[in-house]
Amino acid sequence: MGIDLGTANTLVYVRNRGIVSNEPSVIAIDSNTRKILAVGNAAKKMIGKTPSNIIATRPLKDGVIADYDVAESMLRYFMSKAYSKNHFLKPRTVVSVPIGITEVERNAIIEATKNAGSRKTFLIDEPMAAAIGSGLDVEDSYGNMIVDIGGGMTEIAVISLGAIVTSEAIRIAGDELDESIVQFIRDNYKLLIGERTAEKVKIEIGSVYPLEEELDTQVIGRDLVTGLPKRITVNSAEIRDAMKEPVSTIIESIRMTLEKTPPELAADIVERGIVIAGGGALLRSIDKLIEDETHVHAIIAEDPLTCVVRGAGKVLDEINMLAKLYSGE
Repeated sequence: MGIDLGTANTLVYVRNRGIVSNEPSVIAIDSNTRKILAVGNAAKKMIGKTPSNIIATRPLKDGVIADYDVAESMLRYFMSKAYSKNHFLKPRTVVSVPIGITEVERNAIIEATKNAGSRKTFLIDEPMAAAIGSGLDVEDSYGNMIVDIGGGMTEIAVISLGAIVTSEAIRIAGDELDESIVQFIRDNYKLLIGERTAEKVKIEIGSVYPLEEELDTQVIGRDLVTGLPKRITVNSAEIRDAMKEPVSTIIESIRMTLEKTPPELAADIVERGIVIAGGGALLRSIDKLIEDETHVHAIIAEDPLTCVVRGAGKVLDEINMLAKLYSGE
């Protein structure tokens, strides 16, 4: 079983079956009884709509466990949903994790996965999993560059001979883009909106370059002056301006990684291009912006949202690669 334990979404891949689960990393709990009320899609629908005794929360922050007990419960739900309860063997599990997490954070993920039903857990760096899932030959001596723009983190890595040669990880990604939209609408329209609304706006009209025909969408929130519900119309030029700062930070991190790359590998990347994965790859014209800022061809991976979990799943069949991974008994 391969698991992409993401800040925004958790995906599960089972050998011979493919991706069997793809749901938000959200869990709803009754704060009085600590009883789990909903997980995944059902829990996400509750965000911003719950009474005081119900908390809809994300147990992961920036790709690592922020609430251990809740994360374990969420993992158990996704794993049991993906794996037959009457199966006599517990699954071996490959879990993707952000680059540079601490030993304590790694052990927490291994322990949570074990308690959720894993026989043995292996951890793989997310950019490596994304590269494998994108179809890159990571064992080759040629250099490959992957940019994984997720929900909580953007991770950039140059890979050669089955290892990460140089990398950069920043805690600016999809969630920060959503927050920048919330702040922009608050500052410019005196309208308070929630994170789900901001994400919807980003998906519907978000872009990083001017469009041939600018888009617009309606937004409903709470007027900060009157306190009453209010509907406004925003356009893609405004949202592009709102996201400008976090997008610029992501671009700068890509440039920094290229600057740290050994010359021979940099030549390979110029020849092969930069591959973009993760939900951020779906932001309109992100590939063109990366190309213009780095002067290196950029390619959006096929089905970028599932690259990491597909890569984690593929590793289960590669004994040599599996042996290189950080594992827990």
